[in-house]
Amino acid sequence: MWMVPKAEQRGDVSIGYEPDIATLAAVTTVRTAHRHRSLPAEADAASTAVTGTHVQLALVDESTHGRLSRLLVEAEGGRADCQCGDGRPLGRTVQAPLETLVHRFRSMTHMSSSSSEQTERAQRWAASMAGTAAAGPAAALRLAHADSRAGLGGGALLARQAREELEHDSCVSGATRAVGAGNRASAEAPDPYRTCFERDRDRILHATSFRRLAGKTQVFVFPDDHQRTRLTHALEVAQVASSVVRSLGLNVALAEAIALGHDCGHGPGGHASEDALSPYVPGGYDHAVWGADVTLAPLNLCLETLDGIRNHSWSRPAPSTPEGEVVSWADRIAYVCHDFEDAVAAGVVAPSMLPDDVRARCGETRSQQLGVFIRAMIEGSSGAPVVGMVADVADALASFRRFNYEQVYLRPASMAQASAVIAVLRALVEHFADRPNLLPSDRALGIEAGSNDALGAAVTYVAGMTDRFACQQAVALLGWDPAKLPKGIDTALVGR
Repeated sequence: MWMVPKAEQRGDVSIGYEPDIATLAAVTTVRTAHRHRSLPAEADAASTAVTGTHVQLALVDESTHGRLSRLLVEAEGGRADCQCGDGRPLGRTVQAPLETLVHRFRSMTHMSSSSSEQTERAQRWAASMAGTAAAGPAAALRLAHADSRAGLGGGALLARQAREELEHDSCVSGATRAVGAGNRASAEAPDPYRTCFERDRDRILHATSFRRLAGKTQVFVFPDDHQRTRLTHALEVAQVASSVVRSLGLNVALAEAIALGHDCGHGPGGHASEDALSPYVPGGYDHAVWGADVTLAPLNLCLETLDGIRNHSWSRPAPSTPEGEVVSWADRIAYVCHDFEDAVAAGVVAPSMLPDDVRARCGETRSQQLGVFIRAMIEGSSGAPVVGMVADVADALASFRRFNYEQVYLRPASMAQASAVIAVLRALVEHFADRPNLLPSDRALGIEAGSNDALGAAVTYVAGMTDRFACQQAVALLGWDPAKLPKGIDTALVGR
């Protein structure tokens, strides 16, 4: 598309069956190739036919000039090429029936014609930049909306101490209370409005390590838009945990903080990262311990929060709080259900393949399964001396998990993916340990190449990487063959 001088604009011809398109586009040139093939007849406003091998369409609206310069529609094969005014390609060639291409052109010109509306919207947005001054008794305030009217209706301010008292009254005797907690590695003054566990939850939500979970594997490396990442898994664990602790009268803020932070110690590529990094860490690399003791250490979290994160895995010692126990169950409930759902969507398994006891007790859909498991926790733990799940449902959960291991996690494709992850991560660790000067400056200062300190800094750096960044680094720094990257990685994006 290119601009058409006013003198050359023709409003009497349009491409398409809708007469009003003439107000949006003009046909400026009709060129016929040597073979004189004809375009399918397209009616204009006067129902005349336009023929020719090429039809060039031009925008009349000046606001679009410079964004899309030219659209060349070729009849043979229905091809559209977007070009700049000097002939340089503007985008990919698109092949489609002629009527589809014309429709696309009309959509683009419609976008151009709506520029004035966009300008008005931008003006409305800019006008609301400072909010609206309130009137009367609230004159000292700024309001978000010109017609804001919802209010609190009076009442005392619920500062932290008042809310801690409410927490004390609403929680069961065994719940972890914020009063008497809040012990941190470095002492801090209490927040005036938030309890110590609410503060922990907020710090985790705003942490870089939490955001990076969006780029880390849950089951599928570099998942598609609908498959889980470590971030969405953490959010689902928090939802399951909060559903249970609310009903049991436990501390919701503590459970949410543990749930949101429980996987922040995971490296790129899923659980394979633990196998990859274990040789370099005394006692082996455990994402739960690493998350509490290394990744989240700068946040200065409460001891109760760190304890729940450090011990959420069932292979670890039991958490010291009932909220931590709930998160241990919520983690397993969430990943068993959503990993199966993702595997079904990917065509790896089918609901009919579930063991009979799982289908009979829990159903075939994630909604059914979550409901059964959550109720079994609430009903089993209510009035009991410890946190647990009704035995027959817990057996079904174990059977469900075993099925996932056999059919999803340990299938040949998953094992090959894990091997590729291990190879990449180990190569990166050794590369950075030998060249600590390549580490971010805050990690590299005063570190001797090849030393234990260099190795520890390299592990910390690599463990914090997202899947994509780790693969990008392997290709850029090590000359890694993209064909040997873990399956599921979009190699077209790795080199960017």
